[in-house]
Amino acid sequence: MGGAVGFLSGLFGIGGGFLLTPLLIFSGIPPAVSVATVTTQVVASSASAVVTYWRRKAIDLKLASVLLAGGIFGSLIGVILFDILQAIGQLDVVISLSYVTFLGTIGGLMLVESVRAMRRRRSGEPPRARKPGQHNWVHGLPLKVRFRRSKLYVSVIPVIGLGAVIGFLGTVLGIGGGFMMVPALIYLLRVPTSIVIGTSLFQILFTMAAATIFHAMGTKTVDIVLAMTLMVGGVIGAQFGARMGQNLRGDQLRLLLALLVLGVGLRFAVDLLLFPEDLYSIAIEKGAGL
Repeated sequence: MGGAVGFLSGLFGIGGGFLLTPLLIFSGIPPAVSVATVTTQVVASSASAVVTYWRRKAIDLKLASVLLAGGIFGSLIGVILFDILQAIGQLDVVISLSYVTFLGTIGGLMLVESVRAMRRRRSGEPPRARKPGQHNWVHGLPLKVRFRRSKLYVSVIPVIGLGAVIGFLGTVLGIGGGFMMVPALIYLLRVPTSIVIGTSLFQILFTMAAATIFHAMGTKTVDIVLAMTLMVGGVIGAQFGARMGQNLRGDQLRLLLALLVLGVGLRFAVDLLLFPEDLYSIAIEKGAGL
């Protein structure tokens, strides 16, 4: 399981948590433990893939650093909310509903865009001429900074905000956030596709490292044995994924990622609608020794 998710991490530039967390939950591991433990696996698989992209000089360190600043702040807020939801017994429901909402919305948007791009390419229609530095409403915001590697001159406000959202969701839902980070960098900030994956992985690496520390010290729901087992496969799989990702076109990568996101979201929706086999769940209380 760790190897398969690590492969997808290197292939799409995602942390892989959005897939691994549901798989662990579907396997019977409590959601609280699944979320907290997956952050450690995301760190391992992302680190492995980042090495590959670093050697290719496909990372914008300045952009990734600004995203990281927002990500660490978002992670801290996420741990606080995670602790509150766990204390009142609503964590499981919130995780499931959040996965259905976010994965369904983002997966649907990515699917529509990627299909349109593939149709335009097959019909011979030239792609829309939009340069990396061109923006819509983002371009009018203050506090602009130049990111030379990505050929951007944009406000740091949306960049920090994006990092904070990814860090918050990563901590609460156990996701690296790459399935949102990658399309946001491409469509919102107009970062070149060749730079997006490496930059996304770099930000995910350090944001999830912070989330792991926060969970270990705050919620105490990290299963280190499970994490180490997942890491072994994740690190190896990420290397193969990073190599194969260079052989696929951008529209193909986006289409495959959209289908994956929708598939996981659909599974959560089905589980919410079906009558549960067990009417009661086993909750892990803070401080309880199991």
